[in-house]
Amino acid sequence: MGLRLVQVNVKAGDDAGLGRFWAQALGWVARSVPGATSVAPVGFDWTLPDAPVCVDVIKVPDPETVGYRVHVDLATRSAEHQQELVERLVGLGAKPADIGQGDVPWTVLADPEGNVFCVLEPREVYRDTGPIAAIVVDCADPRAMAGFWGAAMGWTPHEVTDDYARLRAATASGPYLEFLRVRGERRWWNRAHLDVVPGRGEDQAAQVARLRGLGATPADVGQGDDVSWVVLADPEGNEFCVLAPPEKER
Repeated sequence: MGLRLVQVNVKAGDDAGLGRFWAQALGWVARSVPGATSVAPVGFDWTLPDAPVCVDVIKVPDPETVGYRVHVDLATRSAEHQQELVERLVGLGAKPADIGQGDVPWTVLADPEGNVFCVLEPREVYRDTGPIAAIVVDCADPRAMAGFWGAAMGWTPHEVTDDYARLRAATASGPYLEFLRVRGERRWWNRAHLDVVPGRGEDQAAQVARLRGLGATPADVGQGDDVSWVVLADPEGNEFCVLAPPEKER
């Protein structure tokens, strides 16, 4: 029994505008309702067990007060594709970002609302992930984080060291979930967290109890009581949401 990573949840002052940016960046489509914009491939159905990880942009009154430790890495097919993608993203409103990365083969950008992300040089490991190569979480202990999230979602570890860990769904599809050891206080800003969902018809409360048994704790991000999701924090304090599962098919 596990959970499925369904989306990266990003906070924004202008959810529709940022949603359009990410839709164009990923080659997907954006659909808006008041206060939220979903960014997903054409024909996306989040209730399917093999649905890809998408992006959900949520409007908040003051994004500058919201800070998480998650960012996305984008995949490229070649050096030419990397250059073309970076140029296109800058044309869409992204800006170069300096987070102390130095001379590296990937390009660090910030989206129009300041969320940092990376455009990677072509790497064989990411050749079949789709446009999102990896979702990266800064942490102090990658081994412990890989243990928690691997057990939470049933994902397979592909590399685990003291400084870095990489997991992927057992189906070997979609992006990797990666944990990067960060020493000291981070110096950049992004506003994203993970949303996970139980399988169709599964018990949300049972999944929440299981996660708490693995080391998660309740978290209050101002969600109130009248919401269908449950907010937890992983063992290093990173908030994430357990969404209500799709209803059983009749």
